[in-house]
Formats: sequence, structure tokens, C-alpha cells
Amino acid sequence: MEVTGGRGLRVDAARNYERIIAAADRAFEDVGRAVTLEEVARRAGVGVATVYRRFRNRDQLLRAVFDHLVSTEIVPRLTRETDDPWHDLVGALEATVAALAGRQVILALARETDAFHVEGVHRYLESMERLLGRARDAGVVRPELERRDLSAVVVMALATVNPDDPAGLDRRRYLALLVDGLRPAPGELPPPAPDGQQTSAAS
Repeated sequence: MEVTGGRGLRVDAARNYERIIAAADRAFEDVGRAVTLEEVARRAGVGVATVYRRFRNRDQLLRAVFDHLVSTEIVPRLTRETDDPWHDLVGALEATVAALAGRQVILALARETDAFHVEGVHRYLESMERLLGRARDAGVVRPELERRDLSAVVVMALATVNPDDPAGLDRRRYLALLVDGLRPAPGELPPPAPDGQQTSAAS
């Protein structure tokens, strides 16, 4: 009987897949768009044919890397709900910004391709919608907030990421300021731009 692992692959193939994704993650950050599948294979310690069997081109590999990042480093944090909706929402935003701050090259490349249209991103957006709904129901955020507003907060916080600040002090400082603006306040926010014109970090 065939032994299978993640994604329905045989165990050895599943291990190779994880090695390729991990190697590609590092390679994209180190080399950028110029990275080749041959370089990824070398870093992963697998044959080039093994990489090409799974990924036809670099953009397909980038999609897989981005999906893996969202699915394994961000989405799991969003599913840990407590009895404090505000804490859960802020924690989700902090986890999102922290994960993406360490992958600035991959994030930039993802914006240039269709890498945002992956399963992990859909699960992420659904989780954020749920967390925002809980916070609205608890009355701890502005009632007019939309999911796109949370994406904009992530984008703005990421704009403060600086390689000269490896500890992420500015990132955390300005995210805290942005998050404070989500709390209920007198007066309503101005209306957002029409659909299709909004700023987005993960959609």
C-alpha cells in the first residue's frame, strides 16, 4: 500500500516539496525575481527535475511560497480565539505584519503576479472577517469598519519596515498608533473608495 503524506503526495515527495518551498523562500529573499529553479533545487538539495515536476515556472513557485507563508505562519494565529475580541483582532494584525515584514521581497513579487489569489489568502480574509465581526458585535471597534480597512492598516504598518531597524521597533510603534484608530470614536469615518480601488495587503 502506498504511504502518503501532506497534499496527497508520497512521504518522500512531501518532504521534497517542503524542502523546495523552504529553499525558495530563502532564495527569493536573497536573490529576488532573478532566482532560477536551478538555484532553488541546489539550495533544497534535490534534482532540478524534481523542482520542474512540481513547478513549471518561477511564478508558480512564488505562488506556492506565498501560500505556504500565509497558511503556516499567519492563518494559524488567527484561529486562536479567546474571550477578548479586541485582543484577538489586534493579535491577528500583529501576526500578519510580523510575518510579512520578514518577507519584503516575496511580498513585492507577489504584488507583481497573481500570487494573492491563493487558497491561504482566502482563508486569511475569511478569518479576518470573522475576527472583525466579533469585535464589532462586542462594541470594541468602529461599527463602520470593513475588512479592507484592516488590509490598509497592514499596508501602512509595513511601510514603516526598515532594514536598519531589525528589532521592528518602528513597525510595532506605528502599528499600535494605527490600531488605536480602530477603536470607537465620535464621528464616522469618511466613506472608502469604490470596490476595486482599495488598498490591500493580502487581497
